[in-house]
Amino acid sequence: MVSYTPEADGRVNYVPVFNVDGRITAEGLIQRRDPRLRIALAALFALSCVSLQSLDRLGIMLGLALALALAARLPLGPTIRRMAAMEAFMAVVLLTLPFSIVGSEVFRLGPFVATWQGLGRAAEIILKANAVVLGVFALIGTLEAVTLGHALAALGLPRKLVHLLLLTVRYVSVLRDQYVQLRDAMRVRAFRARASVHGLGSLGWLVGMLMVRSNERASRIQAAMKCRGFKGEFHVLHEMHAGPADWLSAIVFVFVLGWIVL
Repeated sequence: MVSYTPEADGRVNYVPVFNVDGRITAEGLIQRRDPRLRIALAALFALSCVSLQSLDRLGIMLGLALALALAARLPLGPTIRRMAAMEAFMAVVLLTLPFSIVGSEVFRLGPFVATWQGLGRAAEIILKANAVVLGVFALIGTLEAVTLGHALAALGLPRKLVHLLLLTVRYVSVLRDQYVQLRDAMRVRAFRARASVHGLGSLGWLVGMLMVRSNERASRIQAAMKCRGFKGEFHVLHEMHAGPADWLSAIVFVFVLGWIVL
């Protein structure tokens, strides 16, 4: 949840509060900034990381991403678990890329030769990925879905895409519940997934029934929204306004990025 607190000057203060699962932390320095600027700065940060090739500068960018994570007060446990999913893929890159690029030999594993150039490229990719993901977690990951959708709409994203994002975030858990119900019903009937004609056919029926139920649920939701006067637009109670502190923070951040890149 996010509490919207109008201030004396008409600005809206976006203050995240604790969720039951701890996904949203207490208010940090990042959470006090305007959501639109946070999205723009996250995109600029990602582009800056991708444009770099120097390991030293990428290390500084990773340090900057860690500083952003500390400023956002990201919860340690959930952040590590989310990063671990990416690190599993990065491990594959680290194990294969050194043997895929021709250059100065480091060591051999049978017919495969690891090179310094391959190790450098693997390190470059790992640093870029970790810096970008951690920076996006800090700048955007602490935004609620509704706030993120309104900020994207304020930045000029088409309304239909914003509505699609909001509805997807809202009802993806509902679709998962439908899938769990169908899966449990199959297990009660002693179904076991196997690579056989019967197993593949049953899984096909599972996917088909999930699509049918999803379509029925979507029709009911659409009818309920129309009964409540929905006319294709989600109304915002408070407009977003960037104050002097928001612009000052953005200017300082852009200056730091420019110093690192140039």
